[in-house]
Amino acid sequence: MTLTMGDRLKELRRERSLSQEIVAQSIGITRSAYSHYEINNRQPVYETLIKLASFFEVTTDFIIDGDTRGTEPQVAADAAEIIRLLNNMDEDKRKESIDKMLDAIRES
Repeated sequence: MTLTMGDRLKELRRERSLSQEIVAQSIGITRSAYSHYEINNRQPVYETLIKLASFFEVTTDFIIDGDTRGTEPQVAADAAEIIRLLNNMDEDKRKESIDKMLDAIRES
């Protein structure tokens, strides 16, 4: 079975344990607009497509047709795991963890 653009968006979102609302807010659109992308009622405009690719850390080609050339699957998988873990933490622990990650990034 060939996946549609909506199927890929839904899969990317679910792999990261994110709600449609979180994705929509993160890229500056409404949840309703985003949900239409997932159910293939609408296709994102070019600017939104770029924001989605950046947010999910994939190429626009991957979102459009599933082309995986040029993607970094391990980085995306690691990012998804970090997001999942952060979403399951209480606010204080999440802030502490983010601060530690930012410190580690700044040191490298």
